[in-house]
Amino acid sequence: MKYMLLMYWDQSQPMQAPTPETQQAEAKVWFDYLKEVKAAGVLLDNNGLSPAANATTVRVRNGKTLTADGPFAETHEQLGGYFILECKDLDEAIGWAAKIPAATNGSIEVRPTWQG
Repeated sequence: MKYMLLMYWDQSQPMQAPTPETQQAEAKVWFDYLKEVKAAGVLLDNNGLSPAANATTVRVRNGKTLTADGPFAETHEQLGGYFILECKDLDEAIGWAAKIPAATNGSIEVRPTWQG
């Protein structure tokens, strides 16, 4: 079963400029997670996303394509990236979601993909 793990961060929280030491420590946590998920053979794809301020929302109404700058809804939490994993069940997907470093200061949404 394929699961998409969506990483959200609270954009309203002020970010402190990382020191070289904290930046290196954070990078290690992410690289360690990527190494573990790859070694387990469950990683299918992952990527980060540009900030929501760079997003464009598309709607089609009465046959007309309408675009708007930014995300669809006003919210403090913004989607920042994703992982797509092949897991045996939801429990395994939740276990991997809990290990994503972003889970400590944001949230991870676990969603099964459509099985067609």
